[in-house]
Amino acid sequence: MEKVKLNRLSELTAIARTRELTQAEKDEREKLRWEYRKSVVANLTSQLEATTIVEPDGSRIKVSDLKRSGEDIIK
Repeated sequence: MEKVKLNRLSELTAIARTRELTQAEKDEREKLRWEYRKSVVANLTSQLEATTIVEPDGSRIKVSDLKRSGEDIIK
């Protein structure tokens, strides 16, 4: 997520603490929140796919090779 968008999300959150947001501001904040969530999930997924598990016997298993048991929550 771009720094400008993250700053805007923080700004809207600070405004919400002092006054009621307008509907347009609420919509913008919700859109930015979802974009932030998607970027966090994408970064975490990328990190996990690059992770290797070392078993006690010394064998290595890439996390990306393990069978996934669930669906993506955020698309």
